[in-house]
Amino acid sequence: MAPGMRERWRTDAMRSIRRTALDLFDQRGFAAVRIDDVAAAAGVSASSIYRYFGTKEGLLVADEFDSMSEAEVREIFDPEDPVGSMVRAVQRYEAAPDPAPDLASDPASGGVSTAARRIRYFFDEPSVRQALFASLDRAAQRIAPLMVSDTTSVTQARAAAHALAFAYFGALEQWYVDGGQRPIGEYVEEGLGPLRRIWSPVT
Repeated sequence: MAPGMRERWRTDAMRSIRRTALDLFDQRGFAAVRIDDVAAAAGVSASSIYRYFGTKEGLLVADEFDSMSEAEVREIFDPEDPVGSMVRAVQRYEAAPDPAPDLASDPASGGVSTAARRIRYFFDEPSVRQALFASLDRAAQRIAPLMVSDTTSVTQARAAAHALAFAYFGALEQWYVDGGQRPIGEYVEEGLGPLRRIWSPVT
């Protein structure tokens, strides 16, 4: 299997497993569901789930950024416009077709997108929230080296990368608190707005 096809197959498998997990979490409650339950319902081995997601919480917080190569990260992250890079990434994610079955005919979804179903657990389940913090920290560690320049020290890049990652978290939480009244991308753009001044030239 060609590398591109292999990665596509892996992504599709992860999405299918995640949808199955969400169905079980919604039906039984997060705490009541085991990895073995998800594996049986998804028709895969428990070891496959551990390999793809690491933990039960990872079923909700792991995303494609985690598995991107350094070259792929550089393609989507512009150190000259880090806020814009994050906003565009969120907008692409929202604009992508939901791989779930038609929501109107999928009773398990309650008519809610996969993204919205995932995000609810970020804030309803303490262990998932903690796992998300760890995921955001890893993301910040990956983008920090890209932000080092003649005018940005290693310390400044590290601080700025974490500011971006956790400002994103704050914007996402407000989207959740508001009941998803507007697209996530709008919340992220608004929330990260003050950080734009760090990279905007003084006029």
